[in-house]
Amino acid sequence: MYDRGNGFSNPSEQTVHLLAAANRAVDVLVAERLGARGLGAFHRSVLRTLADLGPHARHDLAAQVEAPVADVARAVGDLLEQGLVQEMVVNIGGRHEVVTLTPAGTAVLDAAHEDMRSVQDVLLGCLTKGERAQLHYLLRRVCATAARAGAV
Repeated sequence: MYDRGNGFSNPSEQTVHLLAAANRAVDVLVAERLGARGLGAFHRSVLRTLADLGPHARHDLAAQVEAPVADVARAVGDLLEQGLVQEMVVNIGGRHEVVTLTPAGTAVLDAAHEDMRSVQDVLLGCLTKGERAQLHYLLRRVCATAARAGAV
């Protein structure tokens, strides 16, 4: 429902504000949960990429996560210290150092997935199962439109 008392001049402005507020809430809750595990969102992205696509050289991993190699190197260093990834030397067409996920890294990634479900339950607890499904469908459409517009 549109609430004129909130300082917004029109419903469109309020919708944009609500989307941004929901995004901030997700970011805060996810950061809290990942931070409790000694991770950040970028660490999770690196772990997820390794889980989904397998071992990668740092340079290739940087291309996959669309980040500078230096940022990936720092994240990999952090993950190495925690024992969540390991580096292996591969000699195929020359010497390459490859980063791979460890069993501990897989376990942390699984726990992070549970954290995402927890965040969803906190934020969507007021919605029925059908409303959650509808929201998921609508958000996928909004994100697809944003991608086509070049905003993602």
